[in-house]
Amino acid sequence: MNTADSQIKILLIDDDKFLLDMYSLKFKKSGLEIDTSSSSSGALEKIKGDNNYDIVLLDIIMPGMDGLELLKKIRDEKLLPSAAIIMLTNQADDIEKAKELGVDGYIIKATTIPSEVVEQVLTIYKNKQK
Repeated sequence: MNTADSQIKILLIDDDKFLLDMYSLKFKKSGLEIDTSSSSSGALEKIKGDNNYDIVLLDIIMPGMDGLELLKKIRDEKLLPSAAIIMLTNQADDIEKAKELGVDGYIIKATTIPSEVVEQVLTIYKNKQK
């Protein structure tokens, strides 16, 4: 990784603690800064706080507000307008709905190994920057 990548700040939202830890480790090993939240409401607080995330990784199936609702809220309230919002989920059925809500990328957890997730996330982010 070059030093430019180390400035990228990611927010990972998933209610699965094991996945949060595993992906956090993968992103940190790639030299990226990562923050996590196990709920959409907690993530929303972090986003509305002073955190200027470059990338938001969202699971869809979560208790309370799901990932699609959070995505809609982020878009409706114009939060993080320049951030790449990426669904990281096992819900292959919701890709169209996510696209309608303006998602920048969609990664299926079950078919993507963690190192590929890091690669795909950076590719989606770089394409959005163009």
